Amino acid sequence: MSVPQARVEASSLQLCRIMRPDDANIVGNVHGGIILKMIEEAGCIVGTRHCNTQNGDRCLAALVRVEKTEFLSPVFIGEVAHVTAEITYTSKHSLEVQVKVMAENILTGAKKLANKAALWYVPCSLQNVDKITEVPPIKYASAEQEEEGRKRYEAQKMERLETKARIEEVVSPAPNPEQHTVGFSQSSLIHLVGPSDCTLHDYVHGGVTMKLMDEVAGIVAARHCNTNVVTASVDAINFHRKIKKGCVVTVTGRLTFVSNKSMEIEVLVDATSLVEAEKGKYRAVSAFFTFISLDKDNKPLPVPPLKIDGEEEQRRFEEGKARYLQNKAKRLADKERQQ
Repeated sequence: MSVPQARVEASSLQLCRIMRPDDANIVGNVHGGIILKMIEEAGCIVGTRHCNTQNGDRCLAALVRVEKTEFLSPVFIGEVAHVTAEITYTSKHSLEVQVKVMAENILTGAKKLANKAALWYVPCSLQNVDKITEVPPIKYASAEQEEEGRKRYEAQKMERLETKARIEEVVSPAPNPEQHTVGFSQSSLIHLVGPSDCTLHDYVHGGVTMKLMDEVAGIVAARHCNTNVVTASVDAINFHRKIKKGCVVTVTGRLTFVSNKSMEIEVLVDATSLVEAEKGKYRAVSAFFTFISLDKDNKPLPVPPLKIDGEEEQRRFEEGKARYLQNKAKRLADKERQQ
């Protein structure tokens, strides 16, 4: 099948931006949330461009899922982030965008791979936000490439359904919790969604939500360690429901698992409409963030053990440990394949 040239050109994109002091923490490391926001902006642009290369309703690409994202190298103030986004798979009503972030030291010319991510979008009609339009197909280099994409599509669809089935309530910590317990570091941010947070549909940008989630996870990690902390990775972020302008979002983070040098933090986003209070609070987004503790030379530090209290915390700890061991085995397998 032939694909129009305009459609081919619309399936890739590159953005770049210099990192400023307000993008970073107190020691100069750029916040993971800033990188996630840039990744989502690139994905939204390339997805929206591609979906509007055909006749019919004009539409906007809405983020529904971010696959596991590794923060491979820290990015610092003064470096230029080059964000490259490419559409790698399309189904009838969704598309996968793979994004790479290269960090460039403009004084020396040195470049490093900072981040890789895969995002899934669906095109929402500008006339009716609940209408999902069809996605124009892309041209694949081979049948094998298309089949690999189809497998990723089916896997993420299944995982999103499983995540919806295990949504949990957030329990407030007990008063005066002991240090290094879950309750001691559990933290929340409350944010009123304004026009600058939103898309043309008046719904929150996925990147805005991810930045808030990373901020909360960073607070949890810092409270547990009392050191400089940075985002190491993010497990799949699932966007369960849209958040509309005027909603109040409560972003809560809590420790679920701690290894010798890393912390897994579950981050939950709940939304409530100020003008439609009768609809009640709902779970909008959920994810697991992994942070590490660093010394003044950006070398990993040991993480204080997590004190567990009760069956629920023990269950979440064991589930986090299983994810940790699974991710560790996958990293080792990938490393062996590259050698």
